[in-house]
Amino acid sequence: MTALLESAFTEAGKLSPAEQDVLAARLLAELKDEDEFDRTIAATADKLAMLANEALAEHRAGQTQRLDPDQL
Repeated sequence: MTALLESAFTEAGKLSPAEQDVLAARLLAELKDEDEFDRTIAATADKLAMLANEALAEHRAGQTQRLDPDQL
């Protein structure tokens, strides 16, 4: 365990049991969401690469236009 994480757990240990449970639930949910996001990106990497290549080809062919942030 890193020193920073150990420090965070030490501080969390000072919270009431109810607050510790809320923090633990939030941390576990965040870790689960991050893991699901990583799996989703990994599963779609080929499609994302294909779309990026198509976008670059369209740009090189002059089929794109610059976006003006003031026009959004």
